[in-house]
Amino acid sequence: MHIPDGYLSPQTCAIAYGASIPILVIAAKKVSKKLDSKTVPLLGIFSAFSFIIMMFNVPVPGGTTAHAIGGTLMAIILGPWEAVLGVSVALFIQAVFFGDGGILAYGANVLNMAIVLPLTGYFVYKVIAGNADIHSKRQWIAAAIGSYIGINIAALSAAIEFGIQPLFFHTANGTPLYCPYGLSQAIPAMMFAHLTVGGFVEAIVTAGVVIFMQKSMPEILTFQTKGASHEEEFI
Repeated sequence: MHIPDGYLSPQTCAIAYGASIPILVIAAKKVSKKLDSKTVPLLGIFSAFSFIIMMFNVPVPGGTTAHAIGGTLMAIILGPWEAVLGVSVALFIQAVFFGDGGILAYGANVLNMAIVLPLTGYFVYKVIAGNADIHSKRQWIAAAIGSYIGINIAALSAAIEFGIQPLFFHTANGTPLYCPYGLSQAIPAMMFAHLTVGGFVEAIVTAGVVIFMQKSMPEILTFQTKGASHEEEFI
């Protein structure tokens, strides 16, 4: 899902930065109020976890690949705003030091994978999990469904960004200047990869970690709720 430079117009990248930066600022302010000796190392650990699992690409039909991101998992354990920052940091390191995702396209990648994904996934998780006990099956089922939906909404966001390029940015004779695939091609390609493979990888990783923590470290699953209600996470 990482968008490289050259596939999005500078105008699209500028809009993506314009949408992402204010949300990152909000996230930073909210997270800074809760930073303590326990939050910082956990945020670092889960950022590293997100970085690592994004490096494992799973082949999908059509000659491309998909990968898990871990944004919903991070939101469930640390909080949605912490997830926004954590995934953003992982994406920054990948773009700058590994060339995975473009620098100009960084804002778009943050918008898709660090903002849309964890916020959507966390919202779906909370709707399904409700007030279920931390040890109940409903928790990991909600986590799996939330992460599956979250990554697919993020994929749809990226597909739309790809698909609008030939509509708005082309030469006088209609030759695309950036991504050559329109919405009718970009959306099916992205969604097929994530509905059939990427989403299930994300769901399995998320549910697996939640089940493990239910059995071994339940206190981590309740970490973000200490001192704040779930509703306050979005305020």
